[in-house]
Amino acid sequence: MNQETTQTPSRQDTALLRKIVLKLTATANITCAVLVVLVALVWYDLLNRLLAFGNGLDYAGNRLMGAEATALVQRYNPYFWGVLVALCTILLAWWVYLIVRAIHRRSRLKLVDAHSFSQLAEQLSAPALDVLLWAWQPHDEPLRVGDLQLARAELSGGRAARLQQAAQQLAVLQNARQREH
Repeated sequence: MNQETTQTPSRQDTALLRKIVLKLTATANITCAVLVVLVALVWYDLLNRLLAFGNGLDYAGNRLMGAEATALVQRYNPYFWGVLVALCTILLAWWVYLIVRAIHRRSRLKLVDAHSFSQLAEQLSAPALDVLLWAWQPHDEPLRVGDLQLARAELSGGRAARLQQAAQQLAVLQNARQREH
């Protein structure tokens, strides 16, 4: 497939990049999914216990506040516990989001194995290879999963056509400059 006559990347290029990225990030994706499910299950159990505790409180024996204040506290007690659960849920969700983001950030730094690298080199079209070379910066570092993710996103976004246009414009300008000398 590595032909110079191909001017536009094919769907197979995007599919190959997607397949390799999914393979290389499978552990991180599974870890994140398990983390989210476990936290959700544990939090669901805890929030039910917390709400049951809050609903089970009886302020009738509190003589220090008075009858009107006790009735007011008893009336708004479920709302207080609901707000507390909502705030804790937001904080927990933010905490889980930060952990998932850190796991994905770490997986972007994973090096591409030799088999996947050779598969890319053999099966990507010339424009897709150009996009991969553009995404892989600097070239003195090994290719990483983040480079593949960027190449896939840019390939879908039309980077191959822009690289070809830039190469054509550079050639025209270099020819014009050589005519001047």
